[in-house]
Amino acid sequence: MSDYIRRHLGARLLLSYLAIVLVGAIVLVITSQSVLPTSFNRHMQGLGPGFGMDQMMGAGRQAQGGPGMTAQLYGDFRASFNEALSYAVLAAVVVAFVLSLVLSRSIISPLRRLSAASQRIAEGRYDERVQVNGSDELAHLAARFNQMAEKLEQVESMRRQLIGDVSHELRTPLTAIKGSMEGLIDGVLPADAATFEQIHAEADRLNRLVDDLQELSRVEAGATPLDLKPVDIAAVLQTVGKRLGNRFETRHITLHLEPVTGLPRVLADEDRTVQVLTNLAGNALQYTQEGGSVWITAERGKDGVQVSVRDTGIGIPPEHLAHIFDRFYRVDKSRSRQAGGGSGIGLTIARALVEAQGGRMWVASEGQGHGSTFIFTLPVAK
Repeated sequence: MSDYIRRHLGARLLLSYLAIVLVGAIVLVITSQSVLPTSFNRHMQGLGPGFGMDQMMGAGRQAQGGPGMTAQLYGDFRASFNEALSYAVLAAVVVAFVLSLVLSRSIISPLRRLSAASQRIAEGRYDERVQVNGSDELAHLAARFNQMAEKLEQVESMRRQLIGDVSHELRTPLTAIKGSMEGLIDGVLPADAATFEQIHAEADRLNRLVDDLQELSRVEAGATPLDLKPVDIAAVLQTVGKRLGNRFETRHITLHLEPVTGLPRVLADEDRTVQVLTNLAGNALQYTQEGGSVWITAERGKDGVQVSVRDTGIGIPPEHLAHIFDRFYRVDKSRSRQAGGGSGIGLTIARALVEAQGGRMWVASEGQGHGSTFIFTLPVAK
């Protein structure tokens, strides 16, 4: 019996309710028995002299009539009072037992549903939800449980999508390498420098994809070490400009560096910030036509220092803006990775690095053909 009570919350709740009722009944009995003589004596004295308890007891010993009859009346009254009190306590215990049973079940039932739903989620059924009734703490718990289940379902969906995307991305260079090797074996392809360079390019592309996936995994897991210190954001812009200057000149695209003077230093990892800005500027270069322009600006914003990369490129349709930072997401589905020149997760890594430094990143575009602007913020160093 004790083991059953320890293992069942409903039994413990029921016993706690009954214990409260029992203690109340005991207090009621003790209080009534203690107060009854004094209260009876006070009310009987209002009838006139000789009707007090002491006088009644003395008179009762001297004679069988007169005031002695009142002593008998007190005895009968006390007996009837105790009998009525006993029935009242019994009725209170029965009613309390029924109400306690109902109340404990009303608490246990949603907890049991939560327990059953959590077991099904543990078995992989992430679409499981529980019904939310009312607005009390149990309803809030059920709502939080549903939010957790929804997040788990989203994570599971992203995991499956990631596996499919990675498999597809790995298959493309592997298929090219395998086809080239089979062509060499069969003598279809010549064993010259051009063939070997093609195989090497595909292997290098495969290696970059694996490296990017490893870095993304570390960043999202919070395992990337960051050397946060005060950084001059204008110097970061100059570093990126020097790194990409030749590529912009080759493509005949004008790069404008426009940092606002007097900007405060930001609390950031300088190398990672250069990596983020290089990625954004490289994307702008990639999707901007020859003769276009790219602006990299830095200014003071309400959330810290705000850095933006704006281009006159192909732009982004509105329906794609919400997914632009998703892994392997492409606005132009027909554009190959080889033509695009990236692994498809550079923007995902860039946003994760910015958020790891306490900032945030977003994108804006007026639509296809109107260019795009990538913006991120970094906190000001104190």
